[in-house]
Amino acid sequence: MHQHQHTLGPSERGSVVLELGGDCGALVVYTGPDLHGREIEISPAGRDGPRTHSAVRARHVRDGVFHSAVYPGLPADVYTVWWDDRTPAGAISVTGGAVAEFVWPTSAPPGTR
Repeated sequence: MHQHQHTLGPSERGSVVLELGGDCGALVVYTGPDLHGREIEISPAGRDGPRTHSAVRARHVRDGVFHSAVYPGLPADVYTVWWDDRTPAGAISVTGGAVAEFVWPTSAPPGTR
């Protein structure tokens, strides 16, 4: 997870566009409001290479507000969600044409700094 903070306003209803279909899916990582503005990184599981990050934002929906990081347009694969630079928070499978959902852990995984 990146250590710098962003000052992002809340998203508005319908402001996130997800490209889905074929071999393309999306991922939503749900967090608490305490992570607002933090960036959470993901990467294809078991492979070295660049990580993708997204900032946690307040998402306003019909039934209220929740906080999440959204990763649109992901190739179908298994992804590692990173707690910090070296520690995985977990893994999630993204399939084409669907939105995968990952709930951020409420406590640090074993081995975190």
